[in-house]
Amino acid sequence: MDARRFRAPRPIVTVAALLCCAGLLSGCSDSPSARSGESGEKEDSTTRAAQAAVPRAARAVDDLENGYLKVIEDVLPSVVQIMARNDLGSGVVYDGQGHIVTNAHVVGDEETFRVTTANSEDTITAKLVYSYPQQDLAVIKLDRVPRGLKAARFGDSSKVEVGQIVLAMGSPLGLSSSVTQGIVSATGRTVTESRAEGGTGATIANMVQTSAAINPGNSGGALVNLDSRVIGIPTLAATDPGQGDDAAPGIGFAIPASTVRTIADQIVRDGRVTESGRAALGITGRTVVDEDYRVAGVAVVEVMAGGAADRAGIEPGDVITRLGDTDITTITSLAEALASARPGERTTVTYTRDGSEKTVDVTLGEQ
Repeated sequence: MDARRFRAPRPIVTVAALLCCAGLLSGCSDSPSARSGESGEKEDSTTRAAQAAVPRAARAVDDLENGYLKVIEDVLPSVVQIMARNDLGSGVVYDGQGHIVTNAHVVGDEETFRVTTANSEDTITAKLVYSYPQQDLAVIKLDRVPRGLKAARFGDSSKVEVGQIVLAMGSPLGLSSSVTQGIVSATGRTVTESRAEGGTGATIANMVQTSAAINPGNSGGALVNLDSRVIGIPTLAATDPGQGDDAAPGIGFAIPASTVRTIADQIVRDGRVTESGRAALGITGRTVVDEDYRVAGVAVVEVMAGGAADRAGIEPGDVITRLGDTDITTITSLAEALASARPGERTTVTYTRDGSEKTVDVTLGEQ
């Protein structure tokens, strides 16, 4: 409990007394009947204002509800259910040619899928175009394009603000065409997925945090603003280790639309990701602990020939402890530090070799 004390608001009667005093000072010569008449007029005015506020509030509720209904009508037809052999998730219609963008962990190792659109119970077969686990994104393509297939419109991730109302659309727990509501809770989050239960283990930067419920089956669906624009692809929910890794209510994350478009455009155009935009050191590493069994850095196991680390003189056996101004204690912390950097960016790497600490300049490569 916070020990600070807060001053309670002054009682209304005090304010009323002050108003009365102000009235007396400005009109001491008024007769009682005149003052009574003015009081009555003020009361009538207040009553009218209060009565007018009721329909205004009702109209505001109606406007918001109608806004929700319009967004759902606009976007839900672009959200599909994807069924793999042993898994189920959601996807978003990317274009009129039948390309569907979803999460890499939804497609897993499968090559073929059954897809159900929002306006039909018939299933359509689809094939994998390309999966990019490093960003947990994938594109599949319908074997036939059904009549009326509607591509979603994607928004500008840079304009997403904390407090915006958003809707999450997908198939949580297999309940197709479900919609939940919340707000944007934060932006710019860097999150590392678990590898458990089919996760890719990817570290993803600039994710949108939302309070809209995201449950198993929502993955790959749409996080939508009230302009009917997809601002993100719901991907994972936070877990609470203190509760046995159960989902932490109201904390979900979506890959921002800008990242989705960058990756999906390359897959649709080239059949693969040609420019990831993800910085890399060009090493294989593992977390190491000190003599007190505390995490102490990332040991370099292998160095990619010609990569950033190789060019900087980093060797197998070195233990990386810092990247730029960020302390590195685990392989996850290294991945998160790299996720916020860009290929070609110059930084420093601090590492230990044979008990001696060294710092070198590094030009980051691309993953």
